[in-house]
Amino acid sequence: PCCWMILSTYSWRVSLQLAGLACMFSTSVLLQILACALYNNWWPMLAALMYIIVPMPCLFFGDGSTRFLSSGEGGAWMKAAKFLTGMSAMGSLAIPAILRHAGLIETGAMFIEFTSFFILVCTVLCFHRATLDEEW
Repeated sequence: PCCWMILSTYSWRVSLQLAGLACMFSTSVLLQILACALYNNWWPMLAALMYIIVPMPCLFFGDGSTRFLSSGEGGAWMKAAKFLTGMSAMGSLAIPAILRHAGLIETGAMFIEFTSFFILVCTVLCFHRATLDEEW
């Protein structure tokens, strides 16, 4: 019992949040790979390229933080970062739809890609919400 008193609830809460975010991200990546492997077609991995591009404006223009996305402050660079983030996020949705329209992937793979994207967006929103707390 005294061991539990030594460990603060703060560290457990942060650890659980990080573990939850890691599980959500891992699920998103797993679905991305399954969309390719189940249909024996690796074209859906093109959307994974957008997963790499999406955080780049935050890293280059937002000092690695997502706080600039919800603020109305900032100059032209912040507005450019918001535009590039939105453009790459829409690209993540558009690529599977375009590939399906072109007949390069199956409908099931497209829906798995959309589910993967939805989980990734939920992960980013949870991360954004968690980093808004001053305790991080």
